Amino acid sequence: MPNLHELENAMPVAPLKIIALPSAEKMGRRINDYMVEFRKSIHNDKVKNDPAFHGYIESNYLVDVDVPRFGSGEAKAQISETIRGKDLFILTDVCNHSITYNMNGYTNHMSPDDHYQDLKRVIAACNGKARRINVIMPFLYEGRQHRRSGRESLDCAYALEELRDMGIDNFITFDAHDPRVQNSTPLNGFDNFTTPYQFIKSLLNSEDDMIVDKDHLLVISPDEGALDRAIYFASVLGVDTGMFYKRRDYSTIVNGKNPIVAHEFLGDNIEGKDIIIIDDMISSGGSMLDTAKQLKAMKARRVYICCTFGLFTDGLKNFDAAYEHGDFDKVITTNLTYLPPEIYTRPYFVEADMSKFIASLIDFMNHDASLSNVMATTEKIHGIVEAYNNRTEMSEFHF
Repeated sequence: MPNLHELENAMPVAPLKIIALPSAEKMGRRINDYMVEFRKSIHNDKVKNDPAFHGYIESNYLVDVDVPRFGSGEAKAQISETIRGKDLFILTDVCNHSITYNMNGYTNHMSPDDHYQDLKRVIAACNGKARRINVIMPFLYEGRQHRRSGRESLDCAYALEELRDMGIDNFITFDAHDPRVQNSTPLNGFDNFTTPYQFIKSLLNSEDDMIVDKDHLLVISPDEGALDRAIYFASVLGVDTGMFYKRRDYSTIVNGKNPIVAHEFLGDNIEGKDIIIIDDMISSGGSMLDTAKQLKAMKARRVYICCTFGLFTDGLKNFDAAYEHGDFDKVITTNLTYLPPEIYTRPYFVEADMSKFIASLIDFMNHDASLSNVMATTEKIHGIVEAYNNRTEMSEFHF
């Protein structure tokens, strides 16, 4: 646990409670286990004996919540214990399509809209009694509809305004498609975190013969939208970067979009180098696999795909085929959103676990301490890279 002394000398805002909606139940249990471990490691008699710290060290911080549905498909939220005066953290995964419910005799899979409505139901069930309400939504709801072009809805901004009006104090998300959408609620807390440290450590732990320097490794952006992310990733690794430009046919519209005619590469020679493709999400994965295929055709040694959110909206068959064809070597994604169980059986998949990092965020936010304490500094990343290149023990570096 980083900077533990700061927590030992700080007062919590209020007793901590965590609500993990069914969409994020697995992640919620992991976070709770880390929180229990963190709090038990506190070596401070004041924490144990001062009434102001009542409820600080617990064996469980999860609140029992149920969101039952009527036969018509309508729902309600029920909280089974008091949350009066608590510092409440609500965790939801709006991309978990595995949860179903019955409506008029039919089985429906929950959509992002359904998960968002359940989040609002839980906030409403709090009835204004919590000391503070914080929402952790790793995949930003409607984050891809973050700006308006002509007569269309502005869903993400409206959702943030709606949650603000319901009384939430802080909103935490990861790798937002465009974090500038926070300007819709400028007086509310909005934290957007990226995951370079978890990617780097997971990748290095999965390979034992990489050389991380500018002569052997290159970071690639699959399009112009991910360039900033690729530049940062490359800079902390001390390597060069490149980019693919999506050339579109602007005279044609297919499914509401201008089709991509070709991917044009902008960058240095990649022959014989290991390549990291970095982006915020894998949706269907078509563009990512096409990029990887072109890189292999340009004689890249190995291709690693790193994406924060692995949605795999078209399933895994295309990735299986591309892997068998040798178009890429590894896919690294976080567990911030639902991952299909079968992906864990794939030889190319590597999970970057974010539960310990989220638990650290919750712990420091509960104390109103600076979140820079839990951020991976450039020096820390340089440390694990140096340790890896020298093939020394990396166990001292924690998530």
